[in-house]
Amino acid sequence: MVDNFTLSCPTPRPRDSIVTLSHGGGGRLMKDLVDDLFITAFNNPELAEKHDSARVAAPGGRLAFTTDSYVVNPLVFPGGDIGSLAITGTVNDLAMAGAVPHRLSCAMIIEEGLRIETLAAIVDSMAATAAAARACVVTGDTKVVEHGKGDGLYINTAGIGLIPTGREVVPRRVTAGDTIVISGDIGRHGIAVMSVREGLAFETTIESDCALLTEPVELLFGAGIDCHCLRDLTRGGLGAALIEIAETTMLHLDIDETAVPISGQVRGACEILGLDPLFVACEGRFVAFVPADQAVHAVDALHRHALGVGAKVVGTVAAVQPDERGLVTSRSSLGTRRVLDLPVGDQLPRIC
Repeated sequence: MVDNFTLSCPTPRPRDSIVTLSHGGGGRLMKDLVDDLFITAFNNPELAEKHDSARVAAPGGRLAFTTDSYVVNPLVFPGGDIGSLAITGTVNDLAMAGAVPHRLSCAMIIEEGLRIETLAAIVDSMAATAAAARACVVTGDTKVVEHGKGDGLYINTAGIGLIPTGREVVPRRVTAGDTIVISGDIGRHGIAVMSVREGLAFETTIESDCALLTEPVELLFGAGIDCHCLRDLTRGGLGAALIEIAETTMLHLDIDETAVPISGQVRGACEILGLDPLFVACEGRFVAFVPADQAVHAVDALHRHALGVGAKVVGTVAAVQPDERGLVTSRSSLGTRRVLDLPVGDQLPRIC
């Protein structure tokens, strides 16, 4: 008899291994690093919610506060650049908390040798995107590192948004019977960045879906939709977002893979590259968990915005069975069902 026997997956552990690119890829290694190291070390109730933004009490209401860093390679890609991506990503994280963006910060880590005209174009792009979001960049920082030590440019942005009274958009509100609505087609950002980086040629250019999500989210609230939870589909794509919600709530999410909107070009590129489109990053798409009796109304509301014309119902939060807690299952066109799990490695590194 063997005492204290436990099964474990042979993946690197944060405290007895080295950091690899896969630790930043939105997969299992990144989740383990965040859960086992950062959340444990910085232990507090706001962090434990595992939401896209921390919600902070303030006089007269509540604030959402978030931060993110951007290391995308190349700096410019079809449909966007590192500057527009940095503003968009932070604003979208605020929107996922039901917040309206208010103030932003920007920190630049610039590699010696970057052309000033390139930097100026990226800063102009950031300014235009912030203006479109009706948010102001009010503070920041600049550092320059030696040539060969910065990959051109890294950007960190942080944001504060205002949460209107009465909104409670958090993972713990997701409940059995909820419907999962997606705002549009998936995977275009990851494939757009990869196509430029690797010199892949397609019949037409695949452009990133990089876009601000505040307006379509506000359409949902304006239509009276009780959004239990919102999550934008960034690193790890739709699959990672759903798995995070399932594991946080310990509920069973079930999706119909044939209902997930994927363009023919993205699907074809994924087949060529051996990628699962459910785990390819987006930067202008989100899922909403809404009461079942409001699902059709939610889709109709999203259809009124250009970013939501492809909105569809893709799944449900199923009645939980003991052996299905924290699982995401997906039904294929053949009627088979698979359990989705976070990839151990990184499908597409450096895409945000």
